[in-house]
Amino acid sequence: MSRIRAAFHDPDGTRYGIPTFWWKGAPAGYAARRQLRVAGLRPGGQPVAAQILWRGVGGNRVAYLYRVELALPKRTATPAQMRAITAALTARRTCRVCGVVRPYCIPRSLGECVDCAYPMEEAA
Repeated sequence: MSRIRAAFHDPDGTRYGIPTFWWKGAPAGYAARRQLRVAGLRPGGQPVAAQILWRGVGGNRVAYLYRVELALPKRTATPAQMRAITAALTARRTCRVCGVVRPYCIPRSLGECVDCAYPMEEAA
């Protein structure tokens, strides 16, 4: 075991307070938030079970791990929530001036679609 790995190897949590492993050194059964998300799971309110420490730019970096068997399935949006999201995204693409639904989100800095904001450039 290299010195860097040995510095971050604390499986019983005596040095860092919780079980600590080196980069790519965590045993099976632990996963980070992104890994849980890919698997269709979420932490579900469980506390951090372990951590991974590694040396990165600017100092030591940390990634918190959760127990996979305690993770819950991801929540899905209800049909009403999906309708609300669709309506909000459509509102972001609708020009206030001409009322046309554009294929892009209207820039907040302009407050209107590009065609309404720069009408002379379209004629050229």
